[in-house]
Amino acid sequence: MGKNPSLDKSLHRTELLRSGDVFLAYGKPCTKIGRLLDGVMRGFVYDTEGNEITTHFYQEGDMVIASYMPNVDISVTIEALSECEISVANYSEVMSWVNKDRGITEIITREFQKLNSQLQSRLVSLLNLSSVEKYELFLKEYPNLINRIPHYYIANYLGITPTQLSRARKQFINKCK
Repeated sequence: MGKNPSLDKSLHRTELLRSGDVFLAYGKPCTKIGRLLDGVMRGFVYDTEGNEITTHFYQEGDMVIASYMPNVDISVTIEALSECEISVANYSEVMSWVNKDRGITEIITREFQKLNSQLQSRLVSLLNLSSVEKYELFLKEYPNLINRIPHYYIANYLGITPTQLSRARKQFINKCK
């Protein structure tokens, strides 16, 4: 493979997804990694009663991944919330270039740090913040998503009901006046 993969476009292909299409599915090996070029996606898990719990949102420019290691069974499902265009590569092949190619190493490191930070922030907010504070944090972390996805997904992500989200939005608006 002697070529520098960061310059080799043949490593990537473009996938087009419709709203509701699954990019990565729970329980399957994580064989691909993507960069979302256009659209919005979400990651979710099922609770013990079979309810979906939204764990993450992905928007343009985000790396879309379901595991920090290739070929490990996926613990979440990632689906398109709108029509999406995603640049996809073989996860094992990309990871084989980490520490060999500075550009790929920097991208993977930066994106893993971003994902880790978002997950830690979400955990802290679920445990410690009020509904209004959770909503403010969501707006800070995902400033362009509020009008692009159904609010019940936002409420689900924040661990509150749609009614609580509506109240939090009103309180936030009043606070900003």
